[in-house]
Amino acid sequence: MHAHKVTEMKIWYDACTGKHIRYGVAIAQRLRKLGHEVILTTRKHPDTLPLAEFLNEKPVVVGEYAPASKLTRLKESAKRQLLFCKMFENDPPDIAIMHVSIECARVAFGLGIPLVSTFDTPHAEAQCRLTVPLTDTIVVSKAIPPPAVYRYGAKKIVQFEGVDEVAWIKDFKPKTKIEFEKPFIVVRQTEVKAAYAEGISDITEQIARKLSSLAKVVFLTRYNRKAKKGLVVPQSFVDSTSLAAQADLVVSVGGTMAREAALLGTPSIVVPIVPGIDVNDYVSRKKFPLFKVKPSDVLKSAKKYLGRHIEVRELLAELENPVDVIETIVEKKSTIRKN
Repeated sequence: MHAHKVTEMKIWYDACTGKHIRYGVAIAQRLRKLGHEVILTTRKHPDTLPLAEFLNEKPVVVGEYAPASKLTRLKESAKRQLLFCKMFENDPPDIAIMHVSIECARVAFGLGIPLVSTFDTPHAEAQCRLTVPLTDTIVVSKAIPPPAVYRYGAKKIVQFEGVDEVAWIKDFKPKTKIEFEKPFIVVRQTEVKAAYAEGISDITEQIARKLSSLAKVVFLTRYNRKAKKGLVVPQSFVDSTSLAAQADLVVSVGGTMAREAALLGTPSIVVPIVPGIDVNDYVSRKKFPLFKVKPSDVLKSAKKYLGRHIEVRELLAELENPVDVIETIVEKKSTIRKN
């Protein structure tokens, strides 16, 4: 923390998914402590509002997630942009922060608002092409080679020794006691509606069924909470990070929850059907329990790793918190503004 007094700024953070809500809340809490005003916006999405409520944050809801077709995505995105224009017409923020939000990027660029973005999905081509070139500073893990960011037209990148999830895992304490009988395995469903997931078939339910011969399986679905025979499908919001902390094994195709689990010391099996997720390889290299496994070997690996939690406090202490990097960028802008 810097000792000098910063000028209070109005900061806008736009959160499009559950991960962004966690990240946005971690950033907002830090910047509010420094005396800044932070406006957190989000959209209606199965993961955003219940999680925001759980974290005691009241974001402004602007638009919704409409992944039914390319046309619905485009229309909803245009609608959100217009709503933001109206919102900031007379009182724009001094700085905008996002995790590659298409609407935030376009509005900040259009209104001349300095824009900072975190970034860990070079495989999400559509999103990258529509956000990276409009961003002033990209904050990115050293896991991702700079050419993977620069190829999308990045102006400036600041790298840190860690992954995004460190932002909310560093001081994480489960707020909910999970009442499933032990041992239990969490299988996280593939994100099937994202633009980058087009043409990828979801094998997670099949994997969950296979694993139910070993332990109770909690199948964490994304959009449909329909009960499934032999699996536990939570019927209402459950804090996935608390779940990952208390599970005996987490199995996924390598999204946020895979890294959360490993950073919490829970064995995490990744079936890499989405290509090019450098941050997962990085987490493994740093000796956290994240293991890449072929679909045919999942059962064998699950038997091997089930219940083998490891103590990760020292490993975690070696990683940088990206919120520190964002704080430094904001304070620099604040000091320039004061002078």
